[in-house]
Amino acid sequence: MTDPLLRQYHDEEWGVPVRDSRLLWETLVLESFQAGLSWLIVLRRREGFRRAFAGFDPEKIALFTDADVDRLMQDEGIIRARAKIVATIGNARAYLAMRGNGEDFADFISKLVPDAPLHNPSGTVLSQSPLSLKISKELKSRGFRFVGPVIVYAWMQAVGLVHDHDPSCFRYTPKREVSSDL
Repeated sequence: MTDPLLRQYHDEEWGVPVRDSRLLWETLVLESFQAGLSWLIVLRRREGFRRAFAGFDPEKIALFTDADVDRLMQDEGIIRARAKIVATIGNARAYLAMRGNGEDFADFISKLVPDAPLHNPSGTVLSQSPLSLKISKELKSRGFRFVGPVIVYAWMQAVGLVHDHDPSCFRYTPKREVSSDL
């Protein structure tokens, strides 16, 4: 890892447990934009995303219109993928619908992954897991889009739901409990 931005992200953020609903949602949005691209591209544009998407305020994003989609498609500070932009707006609405139904996003995730961080029992880095498939299905049933099991697994790694640091990494911690539920 030679890029300083990527190294800083790894050293300070990746895998650190997140329990804040809005920050969990923001990270999921960014992971959805990463699909098919390098994470470094997303990191280099993260501030552009925060500006373009109203600081990742779901209440503001849920009000975005087709004109906002057109505006965002012209914004060179973000990844300009119409389907991902439209999904982000829809995901803000799904997030708010959950909240409106009394379902806090962090609590929802905590119920699905109560013993986080889980450790990968195989010792190899996965691209998806049975748990990421389950979370993906649960999110989709609530109206979320661009949350397939691969995106969800990468998100699980990013927000500390699963511990996938290599044993040679200074951020690695010994397994406290091997999980087959991963």
